[in-house]
Amino acid sequence: MQKDNRDDRINTLPSDVLVNILDRLDVREAVRTSILSRRWSRLSCKLSRLIINAQPDGVSCSNISDGDFVRINAAVVEATKSLLTRRYPGEDTIHLLTTTFYLRGDVPISIGHAVGSAMTTHNIEKAEFTVLTVKKRRQCTLDDVLNYGSQFVSFFNECLNAFTGLTRLYMENLRFAESDFVSNIFVTCKRLKYLGFLNCDTENHLTLQVEHAQLSELIMVNCRFYKVKLK
Repeated sequence: MQKDNRDDRINTLPSDVLVNILDRLDVREAVRTSILSRRWSRLSCKLSRLIINAQPDGVSCSNISDGDFVRINAAVVEATKSLLTRRYPGEDTIHLLTTTFYLRGDVPISIGHAVGSAMTTHNIEKAEFTVLTVKKRRQCTLDDVLNYGSQFVSFFNECLNAFTGLTRLYMENLRFAESDFVSNIFVTCKRLKYLGFLNCDTENHLTLQVEHAQLSELIMVNCRFYKVKLK
């Protein structure tokens, strides 16, 4: 009897304490606790930190097959939709929602729609997108970065609700055909505090004018703009 009491001691803890414990776990491990009981299933819907990552820990992209990219991206979509749609609207604040995924197929748009929908029904303090490309910088040809840029523009235009609420955005290996598209990011993403570019530019190397009330960190690595003016 004493052993059973010790084993069940964790279930006597208040729900907010258990959620705090779950928030310290990898989100995949936290969600797995939902199979323990109905109570634990409800607790997994109250997580305040949702970190969904398409990058396998310690695995280089060069070692991932095309089939694995499809599977990994699909898992990110499923996790994002599941974690957000199971929550009760307006009940628990999401302190951090960060999603890392590859710019491939219709996956970004699916994620964007799920996040955008959640932003209309939940209080999300920090929302982050990390948008990766299958090819890394040194592997990309001109056609690759133009294609990635076109895909990102389609993603952006389809998911304005999500981008409007982002506080952090990182993107890589993009060339934008429209010279004013980067300015559209600043105009649309009004909550951005961090914006990161790696190997990004426009077809015409323009002067980039940055005027944003919330932005506190702008990172540009291996980017080609004629000039950057901060206002």
